[in-house]
Amino acid sequence: MTSYETRTTTGGAVVLRPEGRLNMVAAPAMREQLHKLVESGSTKIVIDLSATDFIDSSGLGALISGLKVARQAGGDLRIAAPSTQVESVLSLTNLNRVLRSHPSADSAFDAD
Repeated sequence: MTSYETRTTTGGAVVLRPEGRLNMVAAPAMREQLHKLVESGSTKIVIDLSATDFIDSSGLGALISGLKVARQAGGDLRIAAPSTQVESVLSLTNLNRVLRSHPSADSAFDAD
């Protein structure tokens, strides 16, 4: 199973960075990794989409699933640096209202 690179920001948020296509093949692994991060106590999560060049409904579902479990645990999930294609899909589905994008993973939780 695919596992995505993670790191922790100075503010304590865990950053997960999927690369390439976030589609029906890759999305289940990301969903599982997000759930495991929350189960292990990480409730501030940032998805760095700077290396994601394509997302489909399965990828969106994984993001929403991660958002839901993070919020249920008292935290939040935010996205950072989405590509033009990802930004377009978020806009077309109106998910940009729920998943607001931030310029970088390190600044995603700065306003808090």
